[in-house]
Amino acid sequence: MAVTISDVDKIAKLAKLEFTGEEKIKLQKDLNEVLEYIDQLNELNLENIEPLENINETENFLREDISEISLTTDEALLNAPSKTGKFFRVPKVLEK
Repeated sequence: MAVTISDVDKIAKLAKLEFTGEEKIKLQKDLNEVLEYIDQLNELNLENIEPLENINETENFLREDISEISLTTDEALLNAPSKTGKFFRVPKVLEK
């Protein structure tokens, strides 16, 4: 299954991206190369291959979860450049 320019347009619309004509052609080429590579992988015989769980032969060493004394709210806000009540005040970063 080959990717067409209309497929690239649909993907761009779903991702809310805009591309020039040259960029669409390059994306079409790149996506088709990815699909060709996947086809090559599908040709491999993996019948007797076990799934890889971890590339390292190590186990996770978890420490015991111990509750410790931490900062109070007042201590945490002590050096805050701006605060409102018991909260840090930060600049707005998202626009609607």
